[in-house]
Amino acid sequence: MEAGATTPGAQRRILVVEDDPTILDAISVRLTAEGFLVQTASDGPAAVDAAGGFQPDVMVLDVMLPGFDGLEVCRRVQAQRPVPVLMLTARDDETDMLVGLGVGADDYMTKPFSMRELVARTHALLRRVERAAAAATTPRPGGVRLGDLEIDRAQRRVRAGGKDVHLTPTEFDLLMRLARSPRAVLTREQLLADVWDWADASGTRTVDSHVKALRRKIGAERIRTVHGVGYALEAAPGTTVIADGS
Repeated sequence: MEAGATTPGAQRRILVVEDDPTILDAISVRLTAEGFLVQTASDGPAAVDAAGGFQPDVMVLDVMLPGFDGLEVCRRVQAQRPVPVLMLTARDDETDMLVGLGVGADDYMTKPFSMRELVARTHALLRRVERAAAAATTPRPGGVRLGDLEIDRAQRRVRAGGKDVHLTPTEFDLLMRLARSPRAVLTREQLLADVWDWADASGTRTVDSHVKALRRKIGAERIRTVHGVGYALEAAPGTTVIADGS
């Protein structure tokens, strides 16, 4: 099984990293009530140590922490073992969000947030990880070539301009969803439902930030913005697409 993947039927482990004791306790209590096995940490060094011993299936990680910040925690933890990360930020700053996505975070939420949404996004993140793990053990053939952009679904690998491009599982799923319908405009709500399993318009900024992060890696010109609607993956006539269209 792929590193960081969850074991079917096992109690999911979540590491919550937050320096505000009130918020930390509230998240811990709610996730425990949802059936998760929860461990907590309140600073950067403790978070890295806990991740190594606890081996979480998901990490809920605040950006602002004593010791060193959540971005550095994310870098260090991901260097040891891929772990899905839901980042929490007190600032609705897109630059911070893009940096977080760049160091390996899969999703983010801006404070204040509802516990209901945090639980829903945690479950959705686990489902995406499990889908990726299943795809790794039973890969489906097929791929996409858009000029010099190549997407290998079986190996979950992407090459652009002849060079390998490292994508997070979420970025790969987003690119694949766009590639399934080249040139077609997909709304933010469609992408949120299909990629994130989160059918709520309040998360559309998550889509925007992931698209921007993806553009940085594969080239901004490859994804077209249709203002007020959504996004489309550019493809010239004659593009080779996924054989079964799924």
